[in-house]
Amino acid sequence: MTLARVERPRRPPAASGASATPAHRRRHTRGSRLTALAFVAPLVAYLAAFYLYPLYRNLDLSLRDYTVRSFVAGDAPFTGWENFQHVLDDPTFGPALRHTMVFTFVSIVFQYAIGLALAVFFNRHFRLAPTLRALFLIPWLLPLIVSASTWSWMFNSESGVVNYFLHLVGMDPVGWLTSPDWALTSVIVANIWIGIPFNLVILYSGLQNIPAELYEAAALDGAGVWQQFRRITFPLLRPVSAITLLLGLVYTLKVFDLIWIMTKGGPGDASSTLATWSYQLGFGTLLPKFGPGAAVGNILILIALVFGLLYIRVQRRQEA
Repeated sequence: MTLARVERPRRPPAASGASATPAHRRRHTRGSRLTALAFVAPLVAYLAAFYLYPLYRNLDLSLRDYTVRSFVAGDAPFTGWENFQHVLDDPTFGPALRHTMVFTFVSIVFQYAIGLALAVFFNRHFRLAPTLRALFLIPWLLPLIVSASTWSWMFNSESGVVNYFLHLVGMDPVGWLTSPDWALTSVIVANIWIGIPFNLVILYSGLQNIPAELYEAAALDGAGVWQQFRRITFPLLRPVSAITLLLGLVYTLKVFDLIWIMTKGGPGDASSTLATWSYQLGFGTLLPKFGPGAAVGNILILIALVFGLLYIRVQRRQEA
């Protein structure tokens, strides 16, 4: 009796070059990394040239006693925190900080509130909605120097259109840009007008992502317009609202050109902010104070950084 010979299954022949697979993988990984670095390199170079280096130079300016001669020669002595101490002890610092906070807070509140109201209004999709929405974008499309010059003319004490309408209703003219009581209010009004389109666009985009079925279900349950806004629209817009407010905060903190064109921070220091004061210290006199001006700029950057970190913390709590 013969036993059948059982043959073991043969392994498939190894593919050619199998022994080179690890090396091939290493070359492929190295090539992928080089490709990724090639794509990232322009961005890194841009950030280093236009963000990191200016920040470094601004910090260096604030820590040295720069004059016009030493600025050219590059031999300014190191003074440490003396420029910051000089700025904090200056009587202009308190009013400038207060004006910055008022200008920023009031502008953001009204820009967001009006922008949200307009976004909800245009979300109804009536016939003229696209045309009217495009018209509301005009303040955002105009060059800032044009907008600021237009508001300066409108608020002119003698020939401005605002005082003309006040005269028609029997009211006395107001020195919008020349009175210490009204100068800050005037630049706030102009800044609100300029910032409304940005809030409108971002919040309107957020509304487009809210499912219409939620509103239909709420209407079937008897919810009114205000209840739908409070229970559906506003809660679901929180992420979009947060980024809108943060971007508005960072932008408004550093507003300079609008205030400078309209009032130059005056009369006196009535509408001076940290941004305009920094410019006045660094470039507004025949004997510029580069160190204190850079110190004010760094304080402004620090304030924006604090609010940015607070935003990140709030966002993480909401996502948790």
